[in-house]
Amino acid sequence: MADDNPEAETQKEVLAAPVAEEAVVAPEGAEAPVASDEEADAAARPVARARSQRHIPSGVASINATFNNTRVCIADQHGNVVAWGSGGRAGFKGSRKSTSYVAQQIGMDVAKRAMSFGMREVEVRMKGPGAGRESAVRGIAAAGLNISVLRDVTPIPHNGCRPPKRRRV
Repeated sequence: MADDNPEAETQKEVLAAPVAEEAVVAPEGAEAPVASDEEADAAARPVARARSQRHIPSGVASINATFNNTRVCIADQHGNVVAWGSGGRAGFKGSRKSTSYVAQQIGMDVAKRAMSFGMREVEVRMKGPGAGRESAVRGIAAAGLNISVLRDVTPIPHNGCRPPKRRRV
């Protein structure tokens, strides 16, 4: 169907018409306007985003010590992660990730990053059978964080899974 409405056609033309931008042109022989030194310096500098530094006085440190690695995560009271670290993130590979020395280094590094947010006190929750359990706690304490509670949250099976059926020979 063809539109025979002349008003609709003019509306389409108005909508399709390009918008003209005003350009400032200096007269011939005249120099272009020069920005002041402060404006030029401000334009040359990269824009630094102002990161809102939140103040978190206390938090929860979770230590997961497995046979192959140790992971430390510090979160606020609501569960939002503030800082984390692991053996691999610290630059160690292979069996060195599971050592107690690496766990202590991870604990100190993560605690220092959490302290930059104003954290002073943590509740520590340890999980797993690894060698870095106590060492990570020592690292957190050595960095200057006060440990209010030290809790072991390793899951323990109560009678465990059902065993496989007996063999018939």
